[in-house]
Order: sequence, then C-alpha cells, then structure tokens
Amino acid sequence: MKNLLFIGDVVGDSGCKFLRSKLRNIKQDYKIDITVVNGENSAQGNGITPNSADNLINAGADIITTGNHVFRRKEVYPLLESADYIIRPANYPDGRAYGKGLCVLDMGCYSVAVVNLMGTAFMEPLDNPFTKIDELLNEINTANVFVDFHGEATSEKKAMGHYLTGKVTGVFGTHTHVQTADEAILGGHTAYITDVGMTGPENSCLGVDSKLVIDKFRFHMPVRFKEADSSCFLCGIVVSFDEKSGVAKSIERIIIR
Repeated sequence: MKNLLFIGDVVGDSGCKFLRSKLRNIKQDYKIDITVVNGENSAQGNGITPNSADNLINAGADIITTGNHVFRRKEVYPLLESADYIIRPANYPDGRAYGKGLCVLDMGCYSVAVVNLMGTAFMEPLDNPFTKIDELLNEINTANVFVDFHGEATSEKKAMGHYLTGKVTGVFGTHTHVQTADEAILGGHTAYITDVGMTGPENSCLGVDSKLVIDKFRFHMPVRFKEADSSCFLCGIVVSFDEKSGVAKSIERIIIR
C-alpha cells in the first residue's frame, strides 16, 4: 500500500509559507509516498511563476498541477515547456498552449500518472475533458492514475468522478477553494472528492481580502484583489492505494490550522 497526498489550491506567498511550515510533518504523520500540489494561485497576485513553483517544490511537492490561471504570468511559459513536474490542463486546444497535461512519476518498482483536466461548465470552452481523458488513458502505461479536475460546476465534477470509476485511482476536484465533505471510494476502486479546498488565508473570500470582494459584489466596480492578511489553513486529502492494481482503499480529508 502507498499513500498519496493532494494539497488544494495554494494561494499567494502566505499559502506557500504555510505549506512549507506544515508539509514535512504531514508527510511524516501520514507516511506519504507522493505529494501533489495545485499551484495555479501560488504567485502573489494570481497565477504561477518560476519562483512560486520553486517554493512548492522546495516545500516538498513532487508534482504541481494548475488550472485556469496557469498562463496568466508569461514568465512561467519556459518552465511549463521544460519541467516534467509542473502540468497544465490537458484539454487546452493543441497549437499554442505551453507545457503538457500529464506527468508520470517513476517510483522504481511502480509508477504514478497525474493528469490535469479543466471543466468547461462556467469556464473557458476548452476541448471536451471526457474525450481528452479517454485519449490519455490509452497512452498511460500504469494502473495508478490520479486526475486533478479543475472545474466550477459540482455536477460536472461528479459526472467525471462517475465516468472514471474503475478507470483511475482517484479524481480530485479543485478550483472552488472550498473543501467538500463528499469524499468516497466509487465502485470500490476510485477515490473521489468534489473539491479538495485551498491552502492560504482562512478568514477570507477564497484567499482574497473579504472587504474587496464584498465591495465588488455590492458596487460592481473594478476592484484589484489582494491576498487576505489572516492566519492560514491547509486543506488536502490522503489516499491509500494498492500500487499493483491501482485500486484506492481509503480517502481522508485533512485540514491543518
């Protein structure tokens, strides 16, 4: 049995610092073998940069997934092209999208594939994620497959979880920054949760200063969001799986304050 830790969207400098302060002990306590972190909001002011990616790797991440903000900062484009450990949604149309949507981690006696997908309900009209995952599963040569499904709609995330039941080891929703309480092993095989949650300022609106978000909703005028100045928390899930069969045996939500 092996243990995979997935950390929800890390927000800004404070989220990166909090991750660094907590991740070592979490990995020891849960006997973690592989750590995956969603880092698409890890840069100060949104997106991801080479510096924020380095912060996540130095904190202990093995693989960084992203989402709809991945291309917001142009300085990360060369890193997306060159680094195997950072991936972007695989269903961006071919032609201009930097990087790749799949990372296969060789662990010696077994390997693990991590796929990044993005939903299309209330999001950018990317290629169909259901079609794309079918294409990728035909290429992946390991039973241990984990999917970060970055999406807005709970219905689309649920549909993807049920669609991939028995086909992958885990489907983990990201993007909404609010951890859901529906973790389950679908079909006795696939670990699932609609949203893993976020890592960053807890007393906030999804990591952003609450007053700014309230003003945006009240007055509908342009607002420059900034990271909230409050104590942080870390949201994630731990999945235990049989590395020979790719079957998930348990999934546990964690919140560290």
